[in-house]
Order: sequence, then C-alpha cells, then structure tokens
Amino acid sequence: MTKTPKLRTVQKYKPPYPLNDFPETFALDLGREVVYLLASRGKQARLEGSDWEEIFARLVGAKWKPSNVGLDDIVLQQTAWGAKTVKNRQPSTVSKIRLISGRNSPVYSFGDSEISEVDPDQLGEKVLAIWNERVTGIRKLYRHVRTIVLIKSIDLLELAAFEFDTIIYPAEQFWWQWNERNNLEGFSKSADQHIFTWQPHGSQFTIIENVPKKRLAIKIKEPPQLDRDSVLESIRFDESWVQILE
Repeated sequence: MTKTPKLRTVQKYKPPYPLNDFPETFALDLGREVVYLLASRGKQARLEGSDWEEIFARLVGAKWKPSNVGLDDIVLQQTAWGAKTVKNRQPSTVSKIRLISGRNSPVYSFGDSEISEVDPDQLGEKVLAIWNERVTGIRKLYRHVRTIVLIKSIDLLELAAFEFDTIIYPAEQFWWQWNERNNLEGFSKSADQHIFTWQPHGSQFTIIENVPKKRLAIKIKEPPQLDRDSVLESIRFDESWVQILE
C-alpha cells in the first residue's frame, strides 16, 4: 500500500487586519486627518473619493495607486481596496447606502444596439456580468479584495466607516424590472430585496449596501481655521519662491 506523502504546510496569506476590525489608532488618526482638512480649508472643505483613497492608504500603511477599474486603488501586499464616499445626514445611524459602482454598458461590452425592448432579466444579467468580470479580474491579482466606505455628513463633523469583501453576484439569484423612471432595478430572489439600480442614460450601476452594526463612527469638534498669513510665516515664506515667467 502506497503511503500518503507528507507535505509542507502552505501558509495562507492573512490580510493586514480582520475584515472591518480597523487598527487600534485608526479612529483617532482619521479624526486627525479630517481636523486638518477642516482647519486648512474651512467650511468649504470637501472629502471626495480621491482624498479618501489617499487618506485611507496612509492610515493603514498601504500604497495609493488610482486605477481605472476602481477596485484596487489601495494596495497592501496581497490585499486591495476600492474606496467609496457617501453623503448622509446621520452617518452613525444610517442602515442602508447606495454605492455608485461604475459604468456598465451592455452596448460597449456586448455590442447591443437596442436595450429598450430587451427582456429586463436578460439585460440585468449582462449588467451583472460586466461587474463580475471586473471583480474576477482583480481577484486574480490579490488574495483579498475589499471595499472601504466613508459615510460623511455635509459638514464632515460626523463620520462612519466600514468595509466589506468585494464579491461577484451570481445572476441566477436576482430578478429585474424597469421602474417608473425607466431605470432597471435588480432584486434578490431570496428576500425580494432591492439590491441594484442601473441607469440606461450613462450606464451608471449602483449597489445598495447594508451598513453593518459593527461600523466605526466618530464625531469631530469643528476646529478653528488656520490663518493664511500665520501659516506662511511659520514656513518662512520668501518672495524668491515665486518666479514670474511672463
């Protein structure tokens, strides 16, 4: 009888921290970043997608590398994140959010010339296929693929953050219909729950996500705005720094 060969244990790559269990100083570091943003830009401060990508990468010690796909803008070894920001009046208590998740065009991807008369289930399957192909392509490159979401109040004084695994959606688990605005909506068959919205004009694809109870939520005291002259003085600004070309 042939003996079963003894193999060396293959160590599986572990992500830098468990899903949605941020590093110990993450909350304070995030607050510090936003306080600086508010102090330097005042009430007109904005924290948009690229800002959030760069901040999150810095906070977890990852590399910020904006990509066209938008699913791997932040990379740390074999873990990649796509980053999203969402405005909400109550970031710490909201239970559902809508995430704009790219432009999925069956006309471009499948060569379809007419979509208004196509069966909604067939069209929805193509919309999902485009998303799934993107996710599959990224998952071939990284062991772990996540989405990191920042929910922000208008004034940026209340924030919530959470992350989830970026997944594919099997087409057979959803059904589709047109709504009164002529947008295509996808529903889960198991719970009859609205999950996706696709807009024919512009091909925008939106995924509705449940916000987990285990989410990071912080409130920030509005800081005084930095005085421009004081800042310039602190860095010892000199007129020679400005070269007039014409």
